[in-house]
Amino acid sequence: MRRRYAFMFALFLLFSPAFSSLAGARAIRDGMGRTVEIPDAVERVLCSGSGCLRLLVYLNAQDRAVGVDSAEKRTGPLASLHSSKPYLAAHPELSGLPLFGEFRGMDNPELILGLSRQPQVIFKVFAPSAVQPDELQAKTGIPVVAFEYGNLSDQKETFFAALRLMADVLGVKERGESVVAFFEEQMKGIRSRTACVAPEKRRRCYVGGVAYKGPHGITSTEPGYPPFALVGAENVASVPAGKGMGTATIAKEKLLEWDPAVFFIDLSTTTGGKEANALIELGTDSSLATIAAVRNGEIYGVLPYNSYSINFGSILADAWFVGKILYPELFADVDPVKKADEIYSFLVGKPVFPMVNSGYGNQVFTKLSPQKD
Repeated sequence: MRRRYAFMFALFLLFSPAFSSLAGARAIRDGMGRTVEIPDAVERVLCSGSGCLRLLVYLNAQDRAVGVDSAEKRTGPLASLHSSKPYLAAHPELSGLPLFGEFRGMDNPELILGLSRQPQVIFKVFAPSAVQPDELQAKTGIPVVAFEYGNLSDQKETFFAALRLMADVLGVKERGESVVAFFEEQMKGIRSRTACVAPEKRRRCYVGGVAYKGPHGITSTEPGYPPFALVGAENVASVPAGKGMGTATIAKEKLLEWDPAVFFIDLSTTTGGKEANALIELGTDSSLATIAAVRNGEIYGVLPYNSYSINFGSILADAWFVGKILYPELFADVDPVKKADEIYSFLVGKPVFPMVNSGYGNQVFTKLSPQKD
């Protein structure tokens, strides 16, 4: 196996300018503090790990990808191109690129070295359980630029740093700054509308059916649900900052105790059959029918935003919709569907909301009813 790697690497050095010392090169510091030498002009890349390809699309550089991992080729309810990944809905041709490894950063050096179009750089979202950047670089001879993915809350600057790093490597710094500015402006625009709402006037709400490695029912929630945080809603499932901010499964008794006024349903719950469908639970469990949100018909569908890490654009779209429902007078000029397509058009290049929505039965941003079966 080592001889085969060595032979393929020798061919790579012979025929590709990507790593030649004769080609123009420069040193950068990646998101993990590693110094990496990369070509001055990078036209062919791989994106390894959860969410990495999404960021490449945000930077309008999807045409530079020469392969994809197994997560970008999957089919099935939660991996539908049209429903769970807006960047693939906009650019389905990416799924037709050659395979270079398994999902979550389990890269295959042999597959990488066998690609007909050799990457000049491999972008890699860092994960402790994945193939490590130094190991991958040593086995392929290709520069590996690693970084952490971030989020829109306590790791917002990490997310922005990842965008800026990729933009620098790709030579599209202006686009990188435009994407960062877009997120800042969107978040500021949402927050500014509800800044005047007094704490006692904030409506008590809950998001159920939140996906985590597959669909779940009504008791699957997110204490730090980003759209609620952006709007300043009172999340009945919230916990102190830094304590269990990811997905959580609560006891049904707690939900009854909290008695939220408004339910938002992560529509990934509708893709998992009857046993993990929040709407069926609401329609068949008589105890849940006593909750104010159910009694008053205040149940609404929102976009799932977790599919191979965070779909940042979907968080923004959900936040505009949540604001419209909770504080209609403050969002009177907002059409959530048009806003979603404005967001997707900027980030992924196409207004893909209709395709995304079709994957969830056209129930996104609509009032929902409990189901009997």
